[in-house]
Amino acid sequence: MKKTSKHHYLLVAFGVALYALLMNLEAFGGALRYLGSMILPVLLGFLIAFIINVPMRGFEKLLEKLTVRIKRPKLEKYVPPIALLLTAICIILVIVLVCTILIPSLVTSVESLYRTIEDQAPKWIAWLQEYHIDTEWLVETIEKIDLDSLDLNGIIGNVTSSAGSILTSALNIATSAVSVISAAAIGIIISAYALLSKKDLSRQTKKLLYAHLKPKMASYLCYIGRLTGDTFSKFLSGQCLEACLLGTLICIAMMIFKIPYASLIGILTAICAFIPYIGALLSCVIGAFLVVLTDPSKVIVCIIVYLVVQFVESQFIYPHVVGTSVGLDPLWTLIAVLVGGNLMGLFGMIFFIPLTAVIFQLVREHTNRVLEEKQLQEADVWVGEESDKE
Repeated sequence: MKKTSKHHYLLVAFGVALYALLMNLEAFGGALRYLGSMILPVLLGFLIAFIINVPMRGFEKLLEKLTVRIKRPKLEKYVPPIALLLTAICIILVIVLVCTILIPSLVTSVESLYRTIEDQAPKWIAWLQEYHIDTEWLVETIEKIDLDSLDLNGIIGNVTSSAGSILTSALNIATSAVSVISAAAIGIIISAYALLSKKDLSRQTKKLLYAHLKPKMASYLCYIGRLTGDTFSKFLSGQCLEACLLGTLICIAMMIFKIPYASLIGILTAICAFIPYIGALLSCVIGAFLVVLTDPSKVIVCIIVYLVVQFVESQFIYPHVVGTSVGLDPLWTLIAVLVGGNLMGLFGMIFFIPLTAVIFQLVREHTNRVLEEKQLQEADVWVGEESDKE
């Protein structure tokens, strides 16, 4: 068959397939959703493996150095499972720490804040009334919060009459929860198997690329994969360590100056540290607001302490912890945050920074390579012109 005839047949087949797709969009969408639900645990598993691989690689390097030091090369095959086990133990310890220390402290701070608002509400209303501000809506809202005025019989009657819809909603929620939990469980299992066999997966992927692509293209794709993995690993590890350090420093500084809700402000600071640019400002504003509700005289001290700790951390700690790990200028970082936030919200704001760093690195290398080729061509032309003149 001639190439032109083959191209014509392919074009006709593509047109027929496109027409069938346009005429059955709903069925095609349903098929895509079904396919997505099937491969979701696999994608989730590889995503979990990609994130867990960051601390696991650290343990692997330590264990490999240990096997070299004790001169036991046969133990290298046990390095991946031991590293995965140590990573899982660390994750479990972090979860236990959060459940036993951070969450009770957070609950205590929230309860104290609620009692403070309840005690200070009359003073705030009186202060607003002094400046002739209408507070009737606020008083009515507070008075409506009365457990004795609840019509329990009416509530029970409404619940009984709508029992069918409530049961249906409960079943739907339970089904969704079970599907999410099962997908997460399968994803965790897949991630464990992927981490334990990551060398085999890497070798199989390389063989597949080199078998079906040109060697130059296959090598370039392997390079992109290595660059992406290294950039994301450095970014995630640096951000996690920086957030923990900043939250701890803020908490200690607030405790030293006896500022209320020191632990709560520290936790909020650590969480907001993952939000680029606006995270520090957001945690500072929330912390100052909490202090205003309890002890307004310490608001200025709270803001000053926060700014000083933030300055010290950004000038002396952040460059050594994160530094230029992603190799991205502030302008491109801001663009990555804006684009990622508009496309995927908070998740996009965080993960578009290393993604943009990878794209920027690839574009820079390609640009430099093209410029070098042009300079060589210009040099060859110049040498040729000189030889013609002679």
